[in-house]
Amino acid sequence: MMNDMLVYDWIAENARRFPDKIATIDIHSGRNHSYAAMHERVARIAGHLSAIGVAKGDRVGLLSMNSSDMLDIMFACWRIGAVLTMLNFRLTAHELAFMVSDSGASAVFYDTDLEAVIPALREKTDVAHWITMDPAGKGGDLEAAIAAATPVYDQLPQLGSDLCMIMYSSGTTGTPKGVMFNHAQFLFINAGSGGISNASNQMVGLVALPLFHIGGLVAYTTISFGFGGTVVVVRAFEPGAMLRLFGDPDMGVTHFLGVPAMYNAMQAHPDFATTDFSRTQTMSCGAESVPESLLRTWFARGVPIREGYGMTETCAAALMQEARDIPGKIGAAGKPVRHCEAKIMRGDGTEAPVGELGEIWMRGLNITPGYWNRPDANASSFVDGWFRSGDVGRQDEEGYFYIEDRVKDMYITGGENVYPAEVENALYAMEAIHEVAVIGLPDPKWGECGCAVVVPRPGASVTIEDIKAYCGERLARYKHPARLEIVDALPRNATGKVLKFELRERFGGAPQPIG
Repeated sequence: MMNDMLVYDWIAENARRFPDKIATIDIHSGRNHSYAAMHERVARIAGHLSAIGVAKGDRVGLLSMNSSDMLDIMFACWRIGAVLTMLNFRLTAHELAFMVSDSGASAVFYDTDLEAVIPALREKTDVAHWITMDPAGKGGDLEAAIAAATPVYDQLPQLGSDLCMIMYSSGTTGTPKGVMFNHAQFLFINAGSGGISNASNQMVGLVALPLFHIGGLVAYTTISFGFGGTVVVVRAFEPGAMLRLFGDPDMGVTHFLGVPAMYNAMQAHPDFATTDFSRTQTMSCGAESVPESLLRTWFARGVPIREGYGMTETCAAALMQEARDIPGKIGAAGKPVRHCEAKIMRGDGTEAPVGELGEIWMRGLNITPGYWNRPDANASSFVDGWFRSGDVGRQDEEGYFYIEDRVKDMYITGGENVYPAEVENALYAMEAIHEVAVIGLPDPKWGECGCAVVVPRPGASVTIEDIKAYCGERLARYKHPARLEIVDALPRNATGKVLKFELRERFGGAPQPIG
């Protein structure tokens, strides 16, 4: 079986093949590490972990803003067979304590910029070793350990089925689950999506999504390492700085994955019109429904953005567009990547025909083996080897998949199903709207009604009458939002997904004053 194969050490392999090639560029600290230098750092971190008693199967927590150190730590854990637990730095000590305790981490690396949360976290957990990371790379426990440790250059023999990471789900429904990853998943997601995305030894992947999220970690980070390319790490997203990186000929960025909010912010920046994107080969977008107006704006600038679809449970992309799909298939999420299958299923457990909406089910070598300590979630999420996504989609006659919405976000008004993503896609074309999320709320007459939560563009105003008039010829009347709420910003998780459960909690009662 594929999962019984021996896995290889990516960094050691690249260090043998091209030791002088730049592996990582850390924009915040200004550090550039060749593959030879990264191999040495990985070896010394692995040696330190072994010296403090971390062994195969033990969990190691990592709490940090984006840094090339995170990648060194990840491969060091993998070298000795430890299981890295990625932690979301935007969470509270209470939320983090659940993840640290649930994973059973015996050591935690943490960024000194995040040390304010550490005292409370230490009180709530039973972790033997706390290791500081200096974001400038000039001090802290990590650099001291690298200087003093006995290096481990050879990877402990491991199988593809061996666990290597736990990553807690983003929790848009409110409750995170520890998604398990094995080595085979990372190998096959590289193989499955690398060819589609033009991955090569010459690629330069720019990562601005949080590395504790599977999208940022895989695209285009582990994919770049898998092909011997270079990874450019941005500590935090800022649209102007990102545009400068794209336009920098010395940086030579070829690959980027962003979420709609990132692309929206960049296209609103004054430098968007003059940025040179000629070196980019693959610009991808995912994590939530992508407004068609955004895709067409970038296409008009000569940048075809490829939509994709994936989840933490699918080790990033499960569906992906190819270059030839743009612009003809704008709006589609693409076809399954290699080593992955997908289908649309009805509620009665039968497969839906072409064009019919249903739940997206997937199986393949990139799919999680399950949830950590959650047999209940495993039982409800897997059926005969197929993973149930909880997302609604359809498939066209050419085999392309379209993502309509989350099953949980769908609402029923007057007996009719409404998929908020469809309504949002229409409303995003309104000039006065900067961002919008549509949710279903209780309604005494219709059961539920649509509520548009809107962030207007600066200086613009939006009324519910404006929205209904705009929807008039574009959407059936039952899909028109019946209520409007104006906000300064939409609540989002670290990957840019709108937290609709928070909006439902906030606006689930009487309408809030507009202003």
